Amino acid sequence: MTTILLADDHRIFRDGLRPLLAAQDDLEVVAEAEDGLQALELCLQHRPDVAVLDISMPGMNGIEVARRLKIEAPEVRPLVLSMHSNRRFVLEALRAGARGYLLKDAGIRDLIAAVREVCAGQIHLSAAVGEQVIRDYVALADADEGSVFSVLSAREREVLQMLAEGLATKEIAGRLNLSVKTVESHRKAVMDKLEIRNIAELTKYAIREGLTALD
Repeated sequence: MTTILLADDHRIFRDGLRPLLAAQDDLEVVAEAEDGLQALELCLQHRPDVAVLDISMPGMNGIEVARRLKIEAPEVRPLVLSMHSNRRFVLEALRAGARGYLLKDAGIRDLIAAVREVCAGQIHLSAAVGEQVIRDYVALADADEGSVFSVLSAREREVLQMLAEGLATKEIAGRLNLSVKTVESHRKAVMDKLEIRNIAELTKYAIREGLTALD
């Protein structure tokens, strides 16, 4: 039996997928998450075979969840299910440890096939992503493209995402179990590295880099 975690901040989307996956004799949805932090926590708790992750989730985006799982629960295989077909999102997801990347316009049969392939140790990419992305990934896997994932540390990315989502410094400190002073230091480091001096521009940057979304 292949166990699955579903992580997407839209409940109606999860409600639609869960029974379709559960209808398969070899698949079982063992947990659901509505944000990235909860997805990571539940993955560490349930250790599912496959974690189906949206990219744009509050708290922690799907790429960051995949990166953390690679370190903290390498037996969990991340499968990104996203509306983003941009080459950068795909490459960053693969670099982070995702074993598959499926676009949300795919059918349920495609998702079921992707889950099974990822569980079997294969890499599954949407047809729209194509062979070109694989070639780019192989050629550029060790290259530094100057993206948010190479410029900022993991903690700085977490702080940036929460700032972009409108959380105050005190709220961020509470969520990450840090002191307010430490969060302020991370915020300053982010602004210095990115050469950005206001929250509005930080928010635009976070959206452009896929850390968060407008909705």
